[in-house]
Amino acid sequence: MATRAVPLTGLVLIPLVGQLIGGALVATALAGRRLLDELHQRHGEVEAALALGLTGREARLEIVRPVAGTALVPELDQTRTVGTVTLPGAFVGMLLGGASPLQAGIVQLYVLVALLAVESVSILVVREIVARGLLTRSGKPLSLRA
Repeated sequence: MATRAVPLTGLVLIPLVGQLIGGALVATALAGRRLLDELHQRHGEVEAALALGLTGREARLEIVRPVAGTALVPELDQTRTVGTVTLPGAFVGMLLGGASPLQAGIVQLYVLVALLAVESVSILVVREIVARGLLTRSGKPLSLRA
């Protein structure tokens, strides 16, 4: 917003914020599923870490930290192909609305960077929620020692 690449009007902000929320939802769902799968698959390692004196959060974090970034892979793949394989909606919409290709490109770049930033933050939040044991498959929080 500080770059003034997009005007601060409802007509612009509503679709932009909607797109960012949608991206965050996808990243959150992917991260939650992947992290819980990893904890389930490697539960023995969590128990071993607990036996060595780590707290429940620390033990789970040792398992989920390395795999949390995999939830960002689909967005990174999509970002890599923008402009070469696909023409994104914001870019085409701005061109059809009368904007110059440079203006459309700047806004599209802004959207892509904002999406990656929002999705990265949502993945970090989910990672912390899972590490604290607040999100589990059973719906019941894990105790600090389980």
